[in-house]
Amino acid sequence: MGVGRLVDEIARSRSEENRPGGAGIGTLNEKPLHAALKEWLAEDGDQFEVPVDGFVADILRGDTVIEIQTGSTSGLERKLRALLKRRQVRLVLPIPAERTIVRIDEPNAARRTRKSPRHGSAVDAFREFVFLRDLLGDTNLSIDALLIRETDLRREGATHRGRRGSVREERHLVEVIDCLSFHHPADYLCVVPAQLEEPFTTAELARAIRQPRWLAQKITYVLRGMGVLIAAGRRGNAILYQRNVGG
Repeated sequence: MGVGRLVDEIARSRSEENRPGGAGIGTLNEKPLHAALKEWLAEDGDQFEVPVDGFVADILRGDTVIEIQTGSTSGLERKLRALLKRRQVRLVLPIPAERTIVRIDEPNAARRTRKSPRHGSAVDAFREFVFLRDLLGDTNLSIDALLIRETDLRREGATHRGRRGSVREERHLVEVIDCLSFHHPADYLCVVPAQLEEPFTTAELARAIRQPRWLAQKITYVLRGMGVLIAAGRRGNAILYQRNVGG
């Protein structure tokens, strides 16, 4: 979608939302990315934004709850823990593999655009998995990491620290590129390259996946908590890890 068309679409959708009856059922105040993913996932017979076990499900498909999380999962554990006691839960996490940043001024006029130099991948899901470590591997839980193209709409203003800068206003889905699914504990080991020799350190894992060491540390924290990675001694001050495929 071109920038001009995107800005026109945003203005039109806001106008429709402000009209009586303009917002669809279950979409009032819903962010564009969340709404677009819900539409992309929808199948005949689905129910949307319905009460389930004391919570509101984004999508209810039979007895399965589909939860779309476009932000941090840090506050999601309580909801998932309760739902997983009785139901199958499919958690959908969008990861921007490609992002176009659009800075706008009033009245919704695009000022400039640029491609973000950062390209997300499935390993970025582990940024969120750390908050859900105790639930990962639950037989009732499956997680889909969706690699997407998105447009990130930003407006000039004061940041949360009070400085001038661009403030994210909305994220818009352009395309779903791919999906990596996690269900069985062994599925999570896919982020550890097969060619990485054991035992390995977090520094060696970081080099192998071409990511910062802090992310490799999150990955080992999650995998070790799940029991699919185990400590195998030390090399100097660094902990050594190896796969526990039979664990």
